[in-house]
Amino acid sequence: MIIKDINLKNEYILAPMAGFTDLPFRLICSKMGAGMVCMEMISAMAITYKNEKTFEMLKISPEESAVSLQLFGKDPAIMAEAAKMIDEYPFDILDVNMGCPVKKIVDNGEGSALMKDPVLAGRIIESLVKATKKPVTVKIRSGFDKEHINALEMARVAYESGASAVAVHGRTRDKFYEGTADWDIIRQVKESIPIPVIGSGDAKDIESADRMKRETNVDGVMIGRAARGNPWIFKSLAEGAAYTPTKDEIADMILKHLHLLIDAKDEYRALREMRTHAAFYTAGMKNSASFRREINFTQTLDEFVDKVNEIRRMN
Repeated sequence: MIIKDINLKNEYILAPMAGFTDLPFRLICSKMGAGMVCMEMISAMAITYKNEKTFEMLKISPEESAVSLQLFGKDPAIMAEAAKMIDEYPFDILDVNMGCPVKKIVDNGEGSALMKDPVLAGRIIESLVKATKKPVTVKIRSGFDKEHINALEMARVAYESGASAVAVHGRTRDKFYEGTADWDIIRQVKESIPIPVIGSGDAKDIESADRMKRETNVDGVMIGRAARGNPWIFKSLAEGAAYTPTKDEIADMILKHLHLLIDAKDEYRALREMRTHAAFYTAGMKNSASFRREINFTQTLDEFVDKVNEIRRMN
């Protein structure tokens, strides 16, 4: 898959997910075979304010696959200023978030609220295309609600404003992640614009990803929630054969993830963040509920490691 002048190693993309797609998890998914990895969404306003925590989120490793940095905001001038400030950072693609359904983002006129204002959306995209040397892409939803399904209009605006690709999540904002994604609207978007289209929503394994490609003819498939605790999904997709990790591999991956987090942040934050990740890594395993309860009470690195090693002996 090619986005402007960026040649991805395959068409399977790790979706941007707040609290998940930080540097450690992106590294893991890259090594598992993801064609591109998306960073957690970044506030353009926070960049222009030179917010220290925001700049910590901009850490990128040369060991990652192609990296997409996703900005959110509503002011074309601020978005352009932020893009200029970070243009020399080593990410490959600049993405615009026009699909986030979270209330505080939408109430501020950002994320999927921009689905209601295609003119403003176009101005934002144009400002970014002028401000950066990198390809600009856009992530949208099928519409804001069922009465306003306008993904085709938004995709056309994105293309005409200079975007190099469009990702479409097949749900409206008011559906969040409930129900079934509408892949037909993704197909319609693909047929309506000449730039790459990435499908998002309900691709969770080889079978569903292949079905999405067949039914929509998309150029790429975005994997989000299905990758949490399961970076092996990218190995499966890249190699074309379902892969089920052993208990030892799961334990090893949790510990690898933990140590990457310690390197990127610090031990205190890593241990607390890994409680959430560990819950996803062990979901569906026998006795995983009690494991999750117990790991939430671990306080030291040794306690956490000992608890994780118990996974190897789970029946």
